[in-house]
Amino acid sequence: MNEADLFQILVYGWLGIAAVTFVSLQFLSAPYGRHGRAGWGPTMHRTAGWVIMEFPALLVPLVLGFAACGCHRPAAYVLLGLFTLHYANRTLIFPFRMRGGNIRMPVAIAAMGFSFNMVNGYMQGRFLFTLGPAKELAWLTDPRFIVGAIMFLSGFAINLQSDSILRNLRKPSETGYKIPTGGLFRWVSCPNYAGELLEWTGWAIATWSLPGLAFALWTGANLIPRAVQHHRWYREKFADYPGNRKAIIPFVY
Repeated sequence: MNEADLFQILVYGWLGIAAVTFVSLQFLSAPYGRHGRAGWGPTMHRTAGWVIMEFPALLVPLVLGFAACGCHRPAAYVLLGLFTLHYANRTLIFPFRMRGGNIRMPVAIAAMGFSFNMVNGYMQGRFLFTLGPAKELAWLTDPRFIVGAIMFLSGFAINLQSDSILRNLRKPSETGYKIPTGGLFRWVSCPNYAGELLEWTGWAIATWSLPGLAFALWTGANLIPRAVQHHRWYREKFADYPGNRKAIIPFVY
């Protein structure tokens, strides 16, 4: 059995695990942020945890892309640029801009995130540069790439805006939670998650790949249940929480 065969098994297995994850998260909330709770073992500083768990997604595809230098897949490097844009922010910028003092997260959550990003980074990078069909420059004018890239960049912009609104809800000396307003918070409780879901759906279209689809489905499996949990938490905590807001998809869900 060669790498291509093993890769195919990995991708289909990834899809199966995403389905199990989606079902599991209907009954269990990941224990970090506002849903943090004891009983998950040792903890670490949240900033360090975020950097550690996101770093493989930044590093692994870059290594695979540069190792494949001269592979005559120029469009793959453009796609790599989109992927790197997201994870450079998630790894090197976002963790250091979070507020909340010495909030801690379970080491187990950081370890699971690290493992996920190792596997997913390998799948996306290896498909783009070696195991998937070669994408020439002409791919950059294909409607699938154009639509997918627009969706990706729109989702990235929504993500940045939503993170900024959340970050500026409290002054540095303040604690506690407030109702966020502005941007897509007008329609949903978790526009940051909505933006990320839009990003990776766009990625699946722009790459037109099974690994890309697997990542988009993983994103939904993880973020949709968490958005519902956030939405429920807001409505229980704030009596005046806007009743017209949905959890993650405006006007729908």
